[in-house]
Amino acid sequence: MTSNRLILATLTLTAFFVAGPGISRAQAGELAEDTGAWLQMVGEGSLKAVNPDLEKARVWVEGQTRFDGNWEHWYQGMVRGALGYSLSDRATIWLGYTWLPTQNQNKPYIAQQDFWPAFRYVLPTDIGTFTFRTMWESNFLRGNQVRERPRQMIKFVHPFEFEPRFSLVAWDEAFYRVNTTDWGGKSGFDQNRVFAGFGWNFNSHVRTEIGYMNQYLEDAKHVNMTMHHLGMASVFINF
Repeated sequence: MTSNRLILATLTLTAFFVAGPGISRAQAGELAEDTGAWLQMVGEGSLKAVNPDLEKARVWVEGQTRFDGNWEHWYQGMVRGALGYSLSDRATIWLGYTWLPTQNQNKPYIAQQDFWPAFRYVLPTDIGTFTFRTMWESNFLRGNQVRERPRQMIKFVHPFEFEPRFSLVAWDEAFYRVNTTDWGGKSGFDQNRVFAGFGWNFNSHVRTEIGYMNQYLEDAKHVNMTMHHLGMASVFINF
């Protein structure tokens, strides 16, 4: 498959996740809006420092903290860890775990756990770098019910010619509920996240990104929607 066809196929898949189920229900209920912020730190690197034979083995560690209520209320954290293997200089497979403690306003504390495989493909082009990441989460919360939720991300980074360390960053990630669960809601469209901002490479090991993220979520019955307007700041460490 050529690079252009790969880009087109992935964009089509994301458009199906985002537009298809979401637009059909967009006017079924009420839309609540809120502002907040997400802060993120991600570390990723090879395990060759542990053993030279593990050069293709990789580790991914990530932490996030999230605020809503017009920036005044902490409502969620996220800790993620994974082991991966580089199939090539562009393709990596992962197996990981996520812990998601949540304290929504006027609701009891909960902590979702996710187990997931993932595949990432990095595609350099003349106009910038595209990154495609597919994850398939098995979400656990209460009892023995497991919600299956695939998610697809497309990210684009375009370095500016006048300063290659400075770049335009845009990405979109769509989530879909495969099955119906008591706690996770009816199957169908779950949420979409879209980001636009700027990045800065301090060096080959440290990169930052800052910008605006729009998070659109549907409730358990696909009736009411929530839209979060979020400032997002990220630090990426490559080791």
